[in-house]
Amino acid sequence: MRVHELRSRRRARLRFRLRQRAANRPRLSVFRSAKNIYAQVIDDVQGRTLVSASTLDKELRTTLKSGATQDGAAAVGKLIAQRAVAAGVSLVVFDRGAYLYHGRVKALAEAAREGGLSF
Repeated sequence: MRVHELRSRRRARLRFRLRQRAANRPRLSVFRSAKNIYAQVIDDVQGRTLVSASTLDKELRTTLKSGATQDGAAAVGKLIAQRAVAAGVSLVVFDRGAYLYHGRVKALAEAAREGGLSF
């Protein structure tokens, strides 16, 4: 199997487990590229994004040296938590996608917890 197929199977397996445990909570989804990291709080019942943040946001672009560091991921985690709490969301389910809970993904999750999100 190709790497892309394996990654999509891992992602589908994780999403299946999240749907079972979600109890209608929004999903904090993380996408990690080589240069940036993105996070969205998604309401799967309505099928829309409630809030989003990334290292490409104007607020973070000026302060960050690079979007591909753990510092950048932590800044995105704090920003997504602030925006989610302002939108009235405090309980979420963490969707790490096909990525391991390590490095930038872990830094984003811990910063989001410190910012006020519970998962």
